[in-house]
Amino acid sequence: MKIDKYATLLFPVLLIASLAGCTSIGQKQSAVESYVQDTSITTHVKAAIFQELDGNATEIHVETGNGTVRLSGFVSQPSQIEKADQIARSIEGVKNVKNNLMLK
Repeated sequence: MKIDKYATLLFPVLLIASLAGCTSIGQKQSAVESYVQDTSITTHVKAAIFQELDGNATEIHVETGNGTVRLSGFVSQPSQIEKADQIARSIEGVKNVKNNLMLK
């Protein structure tokens, strides 16, 4: 009889503890997925800018966090600032672009 009483009390505690553990794992997976997605966005933006600006993008730095792309560095023509911004916005997964490019 005592075993049934303890089992009845222990079962909900174990259930709640296991569900809490699943939530923690889900959050870690979400952080990893976000990092992988941001890395993919950065790679695609860099490749597209390099291709569209005919290799004249070696001084453009791209960073991505939570879908927000940050462009920084230097370009030689004013039109390249706007072009890089447009290219970044065209990449799938980009939520926002912060363009801090400057002329040399």
